[in-house]
Amino acid sequence: MFKRLALLSVFALVSAAALAEPVQLVSNDEAKLPPLPAKAATRAITRGPGVKLLSPESVSSRFPLKIAFEPRGSSKIDPASVKVEYLKGQGLDITDRVKRAVKPDGIELAEASAPAGEHPLRISVRDDEGRQGVLLVNLVVK
Repeated sequence: MFKRLALLSVFALVSAAALAEPVQLVSNDEAKLPPLPAKAATRAITRGPGVKLLSPESVSSRFPLKIAFEPRGSSKIDPASVKVEYLKGQGLDITDRVKRAVKPDGIELAEASAPAGEHPLRISVRDDEGRQGVLLVNLVVK
């Protein structure tokens, strides 16, 4: 019984330490990729969910990342639909890096990291009615 409790205690400490590690949002190699070509701006009225950056766009190398999702009307956010893309190179899906921090009301990482430079991101989410909300962010890391 004592061994089992000790093992559970060690597992809890290791798990807590793993969660305390910053999430590497962008690697050094990815940061060196060329930006995606700019697309023509489009404008449309949408009833899709709102997506807002709550963290500052200009940060240091380690920073909290907070994104809020705001459903419209009586719809609900579909957390499984969240997609985070790094808009350099051919475009990189980095959703798996933040997946553990995705909740119905947004994304909240206590600590993320990225190399110095500009990092264009696209965060998209859908509601339970299939409507999409998108946020383009140019994260500047000093």
